[in-house]
Amino acid sequence: SGLVLVKNPHLDLMEEDVLYHLDLGTKTHNLPAMFGDIKFVCVGGSPNRMRAFAQFMQRELGLAAAGEDVADICAGSDRYAMYRAGPVLSISHGMGIPSISIMLHELIKLLHHAKCRDVTIIRIGTSGGLGIEAGSVVITDTAVDSSFQPRFEQVVLGDVVVRSTELDKDLAEELLACSRDIPDFPTLIGHTMCTYDFYEGQGRLDGALCSFSSEKKLEYLRRAYDAGVRNIEMESTAFAALCGLCGLKGESRHFHLL
Repeated sequence: SGLVLVKNPHLDLMEEDVLYHLDLGTKTHNLPAMFGDIKFVCVGGSPNRMRAFAQFMQRELGLAAAGEDVADICAGSDRYAMYRAGPVLSISHGMGIPSISIMLHELIKLLHHAKCRDVTIIRIGTSGGLGIEAGSVVITDTAVDSSFQPRFEQVVLGDVVVRSTELDKDLAEELLACSRDIPDFPTLIGHTMCTYDFYEGQGRLDGALCSFSSEKKLEYLRRAYDAGVRNIEMESTAFAALCGLCGLKGESRHFHLL
């Protein structure tokens, strides 16, 4: 049907669903009127970046009047920022799996309550590249964990639940085709490795703790590259798992800075 789905029977028994971290709710806001025509959701770590992206989309879609700014729909919360430009929603998710997971649970419920159909969600973020040119854009085909496996492990009531992290291959190819019109950015499709940590988890030698040598680090990164990994970040497995389970057509695009 193209509807955004929630996989939680308890929601039907609730008189009101409060999307606490977004400062929205089913009783306090008319969610179908506010969001029912949303077709694209773009998410990224930084509130300032997502505000700038919404302003860019307003200009590209011809929606911005002279001097007009975008308003933060989640201004009552200091956790996330959300902006709208026509059918495009732009939302920050903070850093790491816990932060993006909380936002995605509430975003998916928001799109469900708003009765949105055929929604495409794209994560736009920075990442560390692996064996690629600085400034490249990596379009993720599969998000993998630190063991290079396409899975997201979530502990639920003491049990480890494993979920798939496959992303939409057709959307990845479509985005790659679009990139051919923008010659300034080398673009490729590859696996994205998601870690739980920025320092030791990504093999950095400059954290407060480091339990390995530079040789061990390089050996690990070579194994990652041989497994198809082209960049490393901290959200993609949760993003792929949650969006895939709830009927969102999802993709991740990462800009390799260094």
